[in-house]
Amino acid sequence: MKFGPVPVEEAVGRILAHNLADAQGNRLFRKGRRLTPEDVARLKAEGYQEVVVAELEPGDVGEDEAARRIARACEGPGLRPMPAAGGRVNFLAEAAGVFLVKPDPLEQLNRLPGITLATLARGSVVRPRQIAASLKIIPFALPEGIIAHAEALLRENGPLMGVYPFQPRRVALILSGHPAVWPRLIADFEGPLRERVLACGGVWLGTQTVRHEESELARAMEAALGQGADFLILAGETAIMDEEDIAPRAIRRIGGRVEAFGAPVDPGNLLLIAYYGEIPILGAPGCARSRHRNVVDWVIPRLMAGLRLTREEIASMGHGGLMEDVEERPAPRWIGSS
Repeated sequence: MKFGPVPVEEAVGRILAHNLADAQGNRLFRKGRRLTPEDVARLKAEGYQEVVVAELEPGDVGEDEAARRIARACEGPGLRPMPAAGGRVNFLAEAAGVFLVKPDPLEQLNRLPGITLATLARGSVVRPRQIAASLKIIPFALPEGIIAHAEALLRENGPLMGVYPFQPRRVALILSGHPAVWPRLIADFEGPLRERVLACGGVWLGTQTVRHEESELARAMEAALGQGADFLILAGETAIMDEEDIAPRAIRRIGGRVEAFGAPVDPGNLLLIAYYGEIPILGAPGCARSRHRNVVDWVIPRLMAGLRLTREEIASMGHGGLMEDVEERPAPRWIGSS
């Protein structure tokens, strides 16, 4: 693409590079306009002697067509691309859910000259019609070779991004501890966890309280599953401290499997993710009683969207995993600091 100043008489058919104003300061023409003979005559009448323009060369693809092609290659589930305008395509979420993107291919795409794709953070909760990503072609045209390279990159790594809608999962909360503390456990945990579940379109089945014993927890989980629960949350008087602790043993006792214990997220290091078949079981740390942002705000939406959380996925949460401390935790992180 040729780009630079030309005498105004030679600007017909070329693309205006900058906004131009008349003698009164009013907008005359907007950048990106393909100038007509009438436009050039008006520019001359306003005293313009030269203008900065762009001119496509053989093999160049205009910004809107380039944006449309790359947007088609970017498309993933739950996203709707809007019409291209000014070299930009916005992607809207089709439903409430969780936005996911593959960081490495996204970075590779953004290294290509003239292409930028900005997205929400991986794991963001989105509402219907929210802009989740915005593709912008920087110059007025791109060479065909760059577009083809981008399309091939996206095909090899597709889908690059998508929105995964919330499902109406039926959630049961099981709280364990000494009977004397059951009322406090309900007061601490039920409200914040119920709010998070309902915000993701879930169905709240209720709360059970049991002694913090392997057999009691196992019976409570089996009872909840028998009532149709397809998502279990465990919390209690004490957090899970080891994969051989009472809660993980109870999960294995009913035929479940621990997927991950411990998360590089603070508050929320003592997180447990397990599965009974395809049914997720969340061992919530003590910070789940707080309404401030913590690890459960990352994992509950994903589980409510039907996304399977693996040990690798949990490990990836370390980048950005240091959150603001919460007052409710018994041992603030500043203890022991100097």
